[in-house]
Amino acid sequence: MRRGGLLAKDAGAALGAEVHSALFDQVRTCDNHCEFCFIHQLPPGLRPSLYQKDDDYRLSFLYGNFTTLTRFTEADLERVVTEGLSPLNVSIHATDPEVRTRMLRNRRGATSLRWLRALLDHGVTVHGQVVVCPGVNDGEVLEDTLTGVLDEYPELASLCVVPLGVSRWSDESALRPHTGSEAEAVVDAVEDWQALYLRLLGRRLAFAADEYYLLAGRAFPPAEAYEGFAMHEDGVGMARALETEFLGRREEATGTRPGFFAWVDGAPAEGYRAPREASPMTGPTTTRVALSTPSRRRPVGILTGSYGARVLEPLVGALGRGDLRDPGGEPLLRGQHRRHRPARGGRPGPGPDRRARGPPLPPA
Repeated sequence: MRRGGLLAKDAGAALGAEVHSALFDQVRTCDNHCEFCFIHQLPPGLRPSLYQKDDDYRLSFLYGNFTTLTRFTEADLERVVTEGLSPLNVSIHATDPEVRTRMLRNRRGATSLRWLRALLDHGVTVHGQVVVCPGVNDGEVLEDTLTGVLDEYPELASLCVVPLGVSRWSDESALRPHTGSEAEAVVDAVEDWQALYLRLLGRRLAFAADEYYLLAGRAFPPAEAYEGFAMHEDGVGMARALETEFLGRREEATGTRPGFFAWVDGAPAEGYRAPREASPMTGPTTTRVALSTPSRRRPVGILTGSYGARVLEPLVGALGRGDLRDPGGEPLLRGQHRRHRPARGGRPGPGPDRRARGPPLPPA
């Protein structure tokens, strides 16, 4: 099919064409080798699609995936601008070229942020992300990154500062979770820069993930401080948004919005490309949710799978509850992860191809 041309149709009418997938050709895979990559930390034995690493600006536009722009080209820029592919999500991590190169383990990491500057110059809406790794890009490096954003990329729509995740399947010995004091330092840095951004740009721009406030034992900022919850799906403002929605202080749900491209879990029964509109019988939903007081005597239902149960295990354990059970009544959490670890000397089963990661770059 030749690109270009016009198709006339009535407003709201279906296009009349179906596509077999979101992309017409192959997914552009990621050739970075980040030590904090969550794909490399997945357990073996999951469905193969979970181990696919992408660095594809098209999936950033369609589904909100983050791209480092290390595989971005001049032709990609032309397509983004001419077709209006906006917004995009870009992983920044550090504005210092040497630090970013070491974090991505890719020499193109030093120069690929030039494409971020080009996207902003062409009026493309871009949301940025900084994954903070203790001892790598926190402290003075984080301060330098927030300074670099103000100097070089002040047009960013938002910048979320999120902590790395470390699973038991990580083989990176240098990785570790944040301590409480490190989380406090990140929150302090972000809030200090928010005040400066607000004074110079008229908006807060940078936001710390909810997890940092939980680790630091700090209260979440008020809903107004999140300026519309632009990075809600990245774990920024989720807790405060949930509170405002349950208390009826917000008219619309926060998160995935309906549209031509939308997540399946936000779609009507007719399919995720079906038109979204209020029911002519009931009109828009305005019912408020009545919250009941939590009680250990009241059962709590959590619908999840075995992997999700292992993720929830520390959270449930912190509440003093070990009563999650499968449909057969058997305990769902305790000791289950042992069945998924590879046997000593055995093959771990399907998983990310670690051979393609390559050795780390020498320190600068």
